[in-house]
Amino acid sequence: MKDETYQILPELLKEEPSIVGSLGRISAEIFVPECAHAIVSATIARLSERKPLIVVAPTNAEAEKLFDDLKVFIGFEKVDFFPSWETLPFERISPGVETMGKRLRVLHRLVNSEENLEVIVTSARALVQKLSIQKQIFPIFLKTGDLIDQSELLEKLFAFGYKREYQVEHRGEVAVRGSIIDIWPSTAVSPVRVDLWGDEIERLCEFGVANQRTKYAVDGVEVFPCRELILKAEMLEKAGFMADQQSWGSMEWERLASGELFDGMESFMPWLLEEDTVLADILPKDGLLLLVDSGRLDSRIADLLERENKLAESLAETWSFDGSEIPGLHVSFDRSTKLCEAPIWFIDSTRNVTTTAEVKAITWQSTKTGSTPHIDVFGKMDRISELLDKNYFVVVAAEGEGSASRLKEIFNKEGLPVSTNKEKSDNKFSGIHIMIGSVERGFILEDSHFALITEKEVTGRRRTHKNVRERRKETLRVFEDFSVGDYVVHEHHGIARFAGLVSQKLGGAEKDYLLLEYKGSDRLYLPTDQIEVIRPYSSGEVPTLSRMGGVEWERTKSRVKSAISEIASDLVELYKKRINSEGRAFAEDSPWQSELEQAFPFQETPDQLRAIEEVKADMERPFPMDRVICGDVGFGKTEVALRAAFKAIQDGCQVAILVPTTLLAQQHGETFKERLVSYPIRVEVLSRFLTQAQARKVLSDLENGSVDIVIGTHRLLSQDVSFKDLGLLIVDEEQRFGVSHKEAIKAMKAQVDILTLTATPIPRTLEMSLTGIRDLSLIDTPPADRQPILTFVGEYNESAVAEAIRRELLREGQVFFVHNRVHDIEETAANVKQLVPDARVAVAHGQMDESSLEKVIIDFWDRKYDVLVCTTIVESGIDMPTVNTLVVDRADLLGLGQLHQLRGRVGRADHRAYAYLFTPVDKSLSEEAFERLRTIGETTELGSGFRLAMKDLEIRGAGNLLGTGQSGHVASVGYDLYCQMINEAVSEASGNQEIPANEIRVEIPVDAYLPETYISRSDLRLEAYRKLASAGETSDSSKVEEVRQEWEDRYGPIPEEAEKLLAIGLLRTICVERGIKEVTVTKRKKMNSGFLARCSPVSLPLSKQTRLERLHPEAYLKEGSEELQIPIPEKNPTGSLTEYLKDLVPVLTSTA
Repeated sequence: MKDETYQILPELLKEEPSIVGSLGRISAEIFVPECAHAIVSATIARLSERKPLIVVAPTNAEAEKLFDDLKVFIGFEKVDFFPSWETLPFERISPGVETMGKRLRVLHRLVNSEENLEVIVTSARALVQKLSIQKQIFPIFLKTGDLIDQSELLEKLFAFGYKREYQVEHRGEVAVRGSIIDIWPSTAVSPVRVDLWGDEIERLCEFGVANQRTKYAVDGVEVFPCRELILKAEMLEKAGFMADQQSWGSMEWERLASGELFDGMESFMPWLLEEDTVLADILPKDGLLLLVDSGRLDSRIADLLERENKLAESLAETWSFDGSEIPGLHVSFDRSTKLCEAPIWFIDSTRNVTTTAEVKAITWQSTKTGSTPHIDVFGKMDRISELLDKNYFVVVAAEGEGSASRLKEIFNKEGLPVSTNKEKSDNKFSGIHIMIGSVERGFILEDSHFALITEKEVTGRRRTHKNVRERRKETLRVFEDFSVGDYVVHEHHGIARFAGLVSQKLGGAEKDYLLLEYKGSDRLYLPTDQIEVIRPYSSGEVPTLSRMGGVEWERTKSRVKSAISEIASDLVELYKKRINSEGRAFAEDSPWQSELEQAFPFQETPDQLRAIEEVKADMERPFPMDRVICGDVGFGKTEVALRAAFKAIQDGCQVAILVPTTLLAQQHGETFKERLVSYPIRVEVLSRFLTQAQARKVLSDLENGSVDIVIGTHRLLSQDVSFKDLGLLIVDEEQRFGVSHKEAIKAMKAQVDILTLTATPIPRTLEMSLTGIRDLSLIDTPPADRQPILTFVGEYNESAVAEAIRRELLREGQVFFVHNRVHDIEETAANVKQLVPDARVAVAHGQMDESSLEKVIIDFWDRKYDVLVCTTIVESGIDMPTVNTLVVDRADLLGLGQLHQLRGRVGRADHRAYAYLFTPVDKSLSEEAFERLRTIGETTELGSGFRLAMKDLEIRGAGNLLGTGQSGHVASVGYDLYCQMINEAVSEASGNQEIPANEIRVEIPVDAYLPETYISRSDLRLEAYRKLASAGETSDSSKVEEVRQEWEDRYGPIPEEAEKLLAIGLLRTICVERGIKEVTVTKRKKMNSGFLARCSPVSLPLSKQTRLERLHPEAYLKEGSEELQIPIPEKNPTGSLTEYLKDLVPVLTSTA
C-alpha cells in the first residue's frame, strides 16, 4: 500500500539552493550524500520539467533500490525500470523472457515519448549495452469487443518470439484450443485467456497456471515481444553471409538466415547490428540524463569491457580465429553519452574538487553492537524532538496500517505530536507525519528543513518487498499422473505397464479405456470411470509384471500385509500416545501477532499462509503438535517457524531451535533478533562461537526463564541444558540429524510442541508424514522473481569453471565452489585463483577455528571475496542472496538431498542461477550415483525438493518406519499401495473399520468419451477423466458441475460425447446418494424401441412402490435380489434414468 501524499514530498525541496541553481543548465554537478539520492532525483524530475529523466546507478542492486523509492516519491505508473541482461556476453542462453519484455516496454515508451513516463532507472551495464531498436515494433493491444483475425494474431505472436504449446505454463507461451487463445505476455504477472465469438473478443480473463482456470475478467492487455532480437531483412542477409564465410556456429547462422527464432539467438546480436545504438542515444532533447557517482560508473564499465574482452579471447581460442573479429555487446562509458542530445547532470556521493553545488543531507545514525544492529529508539526520539523544535517537516515511513498505529503510540508516549492525515499533507502542521509506504533509507535535509525516517530506523525492521509470482503448479497433488510406459498397480490384478488411452466400441457404444499390459499377452481395458483403482508404481527397482488372475499377486499382498500389521500396532500406540498426551493449548492470536506478521518484509505465498494457519491450529489444540514443514530452500520456512515461536512466547513459554551447524545458528540468530527487535523478547545463540563464560550465562538464563528463544546446534541436547518452561521445539534441516539425536529430541518432547523444517525430508520422515503419523505441510510456491536453476551435470572441465566464475563477476555476484575434502582444499583454492586471476578467493571448512571461520564468512557476506571454496558446510541454510553460481567438483560423492540443498543455496535473489555438478574425468560412476545425478539434472523446477525426496525414497527405500532395518515391501507392491495398506492396517489396529470406497458400475450403451478434437493431449484427457471419476464417487452433484465449468473454461464449448460423459458422472452421484452399486442398460428384447435399465440394490418403501406402478406400469422390482428393472426412452437414456431414480428411490440416511 502506498500513501499518495508521498508524491508531494519532492515539492519540499523546491527551494533547495543547489538544485534551483542548476536548473536550465546543459551540464551540472551536485554533491548529494547517498541517503538522499532518491528524493533529489525525484525533485530534479519535478522541478526541471524535463521528461523523461534517465537515472543511471553503478550497479543493478543500487538501481533497483532507487527504482523502488522513486515509485513512492513520483508514482508507480510514472517510473519504469530498464534491466540489463542477466546472461554473459556470447553465452548461448537467452536472457529471461520477462527481462527482454521489460526492456522492450521501456524502449517503446521512450521512443513514443509517452506522456505518463517521467523517470527511467537503469544500471551502468544496461546503459552501455547495444540495442536492437525498431520504431515500428509496437505491442499488440487486445480489448474486449475488438475484432481480430485469429491466424493474423498468431502469426504476429510467433514473430514476437512466442512459443506455441498445448497449454500455457511459462511467460512467452501461447496455446490455441478452438476459439480459445491463451497467452502469457512477457511483461504480465499472469497469463490471459482470449475467448473469441467468431472474430470478436467476447471475454478477456486472467487465469491460474496451477489449475488453468480463469480467475477474473480484465478490460485489456498489451502484449510485448519476448525476443529482443527481431530479425530484419538486412539481418537475415548478414546471417546468410556469416553462414557461408565462417566455420564456427554454422548451424546457428543458418537458423538465423532462415528467420528461425531459437533459445540463445541473442548471443549473435553484436554481429547482426548495423550501428551501435545505446539507451542515451534515443533520449529525446527535452529529457535529462542523470548519472549517479560517475567515477564508479566509469570503473564498473571499464571492468565490464575488460571481462568481455577476456571472454572474447577464450572464445577465439575455442573457435580458432582472431579475437579482434568478435564485436562487443557493450560500448565504452564515453561513447554511451557521446550522442546524447539531452542535458547530462551528475550527482556524486563523494565530494569532488570541481563540485561546488551541494545538497546538505545526513543519515539517521544507528549505533551498532557486534554484528547485530541495536536500535537506539530514545536517541531517535530526542533527535526528532530537536528537529521539530527547529520547525522541520518530519515524515515517518510506516510499512502498513498496523505499524502506523504502533508508531503513533510510541510517539504519543514520548509526547510528540502526530498526524496521520491521508489526504493532502499540511506543511503548516508542525508535528510528525506518519505515511504508509516503503522507503529504503531516511535522511535529514538541512536547507529544506525536511526529514524522513523509515520504520526500520525507528524499530529495526526491513522494508516490504515485491508480490508473489503466480503459482506454478498444484500443491497438494503429491503423485503426478502417469505417462505411457509407466508402471502402475491395480489393487486386484497387480503390477502392469500403462500403454495409453484407447478408444473401443463395445456393445455398440464408443468409450475411452486405459490399456494395461500384464505378464505375457494379458491386457486389461479399464473404463475411465474406474481410474481410481490404479496407482502409480514407485520404488527403486524395475518391477516384474503380474499375471492377471494369478494367485501370485494375492500372495505378495498378504505377505506385505502381515509384515505391515506388525508395525501397525506400534504406530497406533505412538499416535494414541501423542493424541492423549497432555499438551499445551496456546491462546489465539493477539494484536501483537498480527502486527509482527504485517511487518514481514516479503509478500507471503499462498502455501506459506496455509502452512502458518495449520501450525497455529495445531498449537491451539490441547495435545502436542508434531508437524513437518516441507518447502524448498528459500521458500519461507523460517518465517513459519518465527511466527510459531512468537505465538509460544506470548503464552509465557520458551522456544528452542535446533540447527545442524554453527553458521546456520548464527544466521537464524541474526534473523530472529532483527524481526523481534521491537518486542521485549530475548534471543540467544548457543554455539561454539561463545566463550565458556558466555555459554554458562546463557544456560543459567535459560534455566531461570530470562531467555525466550535459544538457537543452537546439538549442544542443545546436552544433559546440562535445562529450561524453565519449554513450549516449542523447532528442528531445522531435519535431514541432517542422526537417529541418536532424534531419540534425545523424543525424550525432550513428551509434552512439547515440535515443528520440523526441511527441504528434502529423509525417506522415513516423508513416509511417516504421508501415512498420517506426523502432519505434513507443503510450501510449494516460489517466491517472487525466483527462477529455476540451470543445472549442468558432466565431467570436470576447467574452462566451464572459469566461464562460470567470470559470468558471476560480470553481474556483480559471488560463487560457492564446493570441494568436500579438507586435506587438499587449499590446493583447490589455488587452482581456482589460477583459472580466474582477478577473482578474490577465500576458503572455509568445518575444521577451522571459530574466529577464523566466522571472519571468512562475514567477509564473504560483506562481499570482500568473490569465490568461497568450501566444504558442504554451506549446505545448511546459509542465506546469501548475492551467490548465484554453485560449482561442485565431486558431485558423485554426495546424496540426492545434499545436492538439492546445495543447489538451493543459489538463486535466492531474482537472478538466473547456475549449478555445475561435476564428476571426475574418465571415472565410472556407481549405478546409484548415476541415478542421483540424473534425477537432480532433470528435476530443476522450483519447489522440486519434495519430489526429489519421493525419488530418494524410490532409490533408497524407506526402511522400517520405526526401526533401522531396510525392507523390500515397498518394492513388491509400489509405494502408493504400501501407504494405503499401512493406513488400512492402522485403522484396523485402532478399531476403526474403514468403510470401503463406493465402487459403482454403470454401463449405458451411449458414445460417452472425450474426443481427441476436444482435448488432444492424452495426459490432459487422463486428468479430465480422473477429475470426473473423483466427482462421481461422491453424492454431491455440484462436483460434476464444477468439472463441466472447468472443461468449458479451459477447452471451450462441450461436444455431445463429453456431455454424455458428464451425464453419466451425474448419474453416478445419484447412485452414491441412494446406495445403488450397479446400473446396466440394454436394448429391450420384446419391444422395438427403447432400453431397459437394471439397478441394484434398490429397496422402495410402499408409497414409492405405488408410485412406480402408477407412473411406470412396465417397471418391475425384484424383492429378493433388490433389482429394479425400468424401461427408459432411447433418446437421452442417461438423463431420463437420472430423473426416474431421483423421483423414485429415497436418499440413504446416515446411521449415526
